[in-house]
Amino acid sequence: MRTKVEGVTRKRSVNIELDDVSLRGDLVVPGDALGTVAFAHGSGSGRLSPRNRYVAEVLQAGGLATLLFDLLTPEEEEIDLRTRHLRFDIPLLAHRLVGATDWLRGEEVGELSIGYFGASTGAAAALIAAAERPERVGAVVSRGGRPDLAIPVLPAVRAPTLLIVGSLDYAVIRMNEEALTHLGGCKKLEIVEGATHLFEGSGTLERVAVLARNWFVRHLATEPGSAF
Repeated sequence: MRTKVEGVTRKRSVNIELDDVSLRGDLVVPGDALGTVAFAHGSGSGRLSPRNRYVAEVLQAGGLATLLFDLLTPEEEEIDLRTRHLRFDIPLLAHRLVGATDWLRGEEVGELSIGYFGASTGAAAALIAAAERPERVGAVVSRGGRPDLAIPVLPAVRAPTLLIVGSLDYAVIRMNEEALTHLGGCKKLEIVEGATHLFEGSGTLERVAVLARNWFVRHLATEPGSAF
């Protein structure tokens, strides 16, 4: 079993200093945390995404610490609103996620295994980062993600990976099915019935949150890279 962080739930805003940028985030650490889940948001989203914050609350209730943070600075977000190119700069997003992973070493959750919850293009960044930090990353969950954008590195991903797609998101289902064939190790594709790309249908986001919670609780209690 991995080390637990004991005590009462702690919440605080953080600044993650990486290279020449400072990224804003929110770190929540429940008592007896089993692991930490860092969120990699998708196209045009950020740490204040209502969908990701809802999922984070479910994970926290399940005993998992969460880090929601902006992968782009406020200035970069303004540029991206006009050009829409930074949200598809997967190497940049993955680099920022790796940096946040290393930053977590200096926090109270530093000894815990890390999971990534990626949405849309953030899922590709999460998988690339998992391949770069196999000793730290114990699980990955993708919600309506684009893992196909990380196909060259998927065979190197050791972390157990769960791909969640809505049954009405036909194009993304095909992309995830293709990515699944390239992933090595423990992997699963879960289709949520009646869900669109944004999981706005009744009960669909709740289903995503439960699937993610169960996956992380199951896998973050083991050493990263372990067979399961």
